[in-house]
Amino acid sequence: MTGIVYTESVVHAAPAQLVAEAPYQIAIITLDAGGRLTARITGDRVTIGDAVQLVREEAGVRFLGKC
Repeated sequence: MTGIVYTESVVHAAPAQLVAEAPYQIAIITLDAGGRLTARITGDRVTIGDAVQLVREEAGVRFLGKC
């Protein structure tokens, strides 16, 4: 799964179950195959227009990182 970052944000005030992981980045990705997906970003911070790819999936959460 690959795509381009449409928009991104860094979460500082996380919900209770994710407080230990804050701050973390999320992004909306325009998929190369069509459509959009909201995903967590892993590794280096991304910016709008960056190419990303699927790194892993945990408990139904997709983690994408820079290509």
